[in-house]
Amino acid sequence: MFCLFMTMSCQKEQPAKKPNVLLICVDDLRPELNSFGMDYIHSPNIDALAAEGVAFQNHFVNAPSCGPSRYTLLTGQYGSPGNNALFLRAKKINEGTIKIDKSMPEWFKTNGYTTVSVGKVSHHPGGRGGKNWNDSTKIEMPNAWDKHLMPVAEWEHPRGMMHGLANGEIRVTRGDMDVFQTVEGDDNIYPDGAITDEAVKQIEELTSNKENPFFLAIGIIKPHLPFGAPKSYYDRYEGVNLPVIKHPQKPEGKTTWHGSSEFMGYNRWGKNPNTDTVFANDVRRHYAACVSYADAQVGKVLSELKRTGADKNTIVVLWGDHGWHLGEHAIWGKHSLFEESLHAPLIIHYPEMTHKGTNTNAVVETLDIFPTLCDLTGIEIPKYTQGESLKEILVNPNTSGHAAIAYTSKASTIRTATHRMTLHKDGFVELYDHTAADGETTNIADENPALVEELKQILNTKLH
Repeated sequence: MFCLFMTMSCQKEQPAKKPNVLLICVDDLRPELNSFGMDYIHSPNIDALAAEGVAFQNHFVNAPSCGPSRYTLLTGQYGSPGNNALFLRAKKINEGTIKIDKSMPEWFKTNGYTTVSVGKVSHHPGGRGGKNWNDSTKIEMPNAWDKHLMPVAEWEHPRGMMHGLANGEIRVTRGDMDVFQTVEGDDNIYPDGAITDEAVKQIEELTSNKENPFFLAIGIIKPHLPFGAPKSYYDRYEGVNLPVIKHPQKPEGKTTWHGSSEFMGYNRWGKNPNTDTVFANDVRRHYAACVSYADAQVGKVLSELKRTGADKNTIVVLWGDHGWHLGEHAIWGKHSLFEESLHAPLIIHYPEMTHKGTNTNAVVETLDIFPTLCDLTGIEIPKYTQGESLKEILVNPNTSGHAAIAYTSKASTIRTATHRMTLHKDGFVELYDHTAADGETTNIADENPALVEELKQILNTKLH
């Protein structure tokens, strides 16, 4: 009896293992999924995750480009607007002259987590610099990861994987590479197949460790340019009626419009999607095929998590690093401060949540993910994080959100539940009413000076 009592006491004294974190980052993913209201898209695995979690219908990123957006995700702070934002941070760490706050993975590591990244989590897949992004002396996020992995398969190196097409094709120059492609084969003829295989392997390894919780970040590259996916995914969109492109005209007046140089730099067979409707629709179908291909990779990861039983104690976050214009405002790409560049999917699931399969219309931003994950795992939220925990919204999806901020080197923007205001460095202002049918096509700044001043004050307070 005494031994039995002692055994029971010991069992009671053992602290419960903190929940694991699985963070899935998807590049260039528009909120154009079945679970976000677009029924022509085939995204069953992401939709299944949304059915188990909360889908944030008004999540906005803090920068319309991979590098600075991922900086905000991984540090919980606003940063430089360039793609080298994390490398600039790393340089300061290595110089050692000023104190640099811990990144999200480093913070979790400090709190007892095993931290692993696979694929494109920071700007460079695998998190290294150098000519081919594989120089282990040039680390994008020092002190962050116990392992930062990037399988390259037949694409030779991480730089080759980033813009790789089927069967090891590597981009040498944009103009020599097709902007889209469809090839017969299985998922591993494109780079994300290898990333997903490694991610599945890491889940198996991490779940075999019964002592430490894990923080596993997985970065899927597609649907990033060039749009390449196995033919089976493209076939799903043959003959599908695509929705009409909203406001396809180039905007009048001063805006953050640009000429889509990234997209236009690829081989387009002399075609322009702004003037060729057939070509535009083919581009959109290839983008959709890439989304379905990325969705399949998400499915493999979530299946492995469930197979191991770790899903019962794992918080899952699916995050799109920014949006992508498919012809809106005559833009094909990101990099603007229009809605299409900044609006991206966010889904959060945690094991004990009660509002599964719920949508929330609360306006939130990428900066909120770091404090939210701290809140959900029960570790301290660092005072230096600049976002807000979303736990209250997860508990009650009708809870109000807060304004979302984003920036480029030339302008900054604030999105509220009703308006978007964009402030250019030279002082010019764009103001759009999201309660009106014309949305971000009619600049109403001159007619609303009081609202402009109010939003300017919030924007400047946040960014300074």
